[in-house]
Amino acid sequence: MYADPVEEARRQAQICNSCRYCEGYCAVFPSMHINRFLADGDLAQLANLCHNCQNCYDACQYTAPHEFALNLPGVLAEVRQDSWEQTSFPAAMGTAFHRHGTLIGLVSVLAMALLFWAARSLPGDGEGFYAVIGHNAMIAIFLPAFLFPLLALFIGISRYWELVGAQAIRLSDITAAFGSAATMRNLAGGHGDGCNYEDGDRFSHKRRYLHQLVMYGFLLCFAATASGTILHYVFDLPAPYGLFSIPKALGIPGGLMLCVGTLGLMWIKAEGRPNLQDPRVRGGEFGFILLLFVVSLTGLLLYALRDSAALELLLALHLGSVLAFFLLTPYSKMAHGFYRLAALVRDAQRRRSSR
Repeated sequence: MYADPVEEARRQAQICNSCRYCEGYCAVFPSMHINRFLADGDLAQLANLCHNCQNCYDACQYTAPHEFALNLPGVLAEVRQDSWEQTSFPAAMGTAFHRHGTLIGLVSVLAMALLFWAARSLPGDGEGFYAVIGHNAMIAIFLPAFLFPLLALFIGISRYWELVGAQAIRLSDITAAFGSAATMRNLAGGHGDGCNYEDGDRFSHKRRYLHQLVMYGFLLCFAATASGTILHYVFDLPAPYGLFSIPKALGIPGGLMLCVGTLGLMWIKAEGRPNLQDPRVRGGEFGFILLLFVVSLTGLLLYALRDSAALELLLALHLGSVLAFFLLTPYSKMAHGFYRLAALVRDAQRRRSSR
């Protein structure tokens, strides 16, 4: 850990600007090389462009024991974390989750599960899950929990956008950013060999693929929920839905992808090099991945065991984990997707203006 991560990042970036050996590795270095002096906002932008693939560290000739002691992935991880905490709303929640994320996630899931367990005493108003906890009760609980994270994320991203230097956004900037995010181009490595995230000379694309499993699995689950909402309110077709329905066709593969992806990410993070990450936030990172795993696993178990005696317990646990996930989204690693997307939009602006 560095006493002043921003100043240390500025020192290391100046050395990188003189060397330029890693210029083609990812979006960080072309963005870094356009300025001789990097302001605090410039460094926050570089940190959020960095995907911590760590390839530049292995290629660098100035890492310790050299007197320059460069560790760009490590220092940018600290600057990135500080930028999230600085811009999050409220900021204290972001700091607390990233320091004690696993504990906060566990307590939140149990507390929310108890809330839904207590809601069983209210009369049901439908079939299946709605016979246990009524649809109206779910809406009353989930609607505020869904709106608050959106507000908190909007404020956080607005603060970040101001920090890095706001500009008018064009549609081409957004499409370029989404294209990069969809393929996770910056996790492919400078030579297309992937990340060298673990100890030793072992470049691979597995971190990239695991991130894609999590991202697309989450999007499928979100699409399943959205399709169920449309079926309920537009076509008057309330749950439960059969195996060959649209919600199940999207949700089951999405849940399986989330389970595999989160387990894989926990494994490679445990195998990773802590000195190239921010050691302050490992609890928060593991807590978020574990929370997302619990959401997907309980969802799959709930469908598989919907006719068993475990239905009520599993329903309370699943809904509790989903509610905890939504409430903690602005402060968990989930928020990094929004910040990285904002950084990619800003980088698209940089590339457009340099043409």
